[in-house]
Amino acid sequence: MIKYHPTDRLIEQFSAGVLNPALSVIISTHIDICPRCQNVTHDAEQFLAEQVMQTQVKSLTPELDQQFDQMLDQILNAEAPTNIVEFPYNEVLHLNGKTFKLPATLARQYKRIGDWSRVPGKMLKAPINLGSNECINLIYMDEGSRVPEHTHKGNEITLVINGVFNDEQDEYRDGDFVMLDQHHQHSPETRDEDCLTLATLDAPLHFTSGLARLLNPFSSLFFK
Repeated sequence: MIKYHPTDRLIEQFSAGVLNPALSVIISTHIDICPRCQNVTHDAEQFLAEQVMQTQVKSLTPELDQQFDQMLDQILNAEAPTNIVEFPYNEVLHLNGKTFKLPATLARQYKRIGDWSRVPGKMLKAPINLGSNECINLIYMDEGSRVPEHTHKGNEITLVINGVFNDEQDEYRDGDFVMLDQHHQHSPETRDEDCLTLATLDAPLHFTSGLARLLNPFSSLFFK
């Protein structure tokens, strides 16, 4: 059961197309696997469509109004094309001797996934090149992985694709959407199960405990 979701406001902004590419991919991937947020998205899109229609109809002259009705009738009654070409994607990710099934949105980004590299704390990461400046990575946490205690100079958004990780606040499983900022401090870890996540940062982490503070000059090694 998914416990953590994007806010309704974020989903409205996603539906309106005003979010950056990295956040849009993460929210869309969450929606792929979350019935609750699929319903919220449907309502948001329907509301936006009604707003657009009302705005356009109010500005029409009688002649344009008739043309608009004819065009709308043609669209609604048009036959579906029979030779649709789908964008190739791979819904299966093989990693660390295991197979992960990717949600549809993430699977469509498969060819954009870069090389995997090791991260301190028994983790692996692979960047996803969206053609923008945002930092977005697939993060694999093996059993017994741990990120040192840290806070955030900006926003850290994590979506659990498969598995489970914990921090001082709770346990996070498949589909959970976790959004943290400079007011949050935590130390994510895995215990008896590994975890594949999708994560984006808009600023580096800031380590806060003991010797881990010596890592701050190199914090971009974790999720950059």
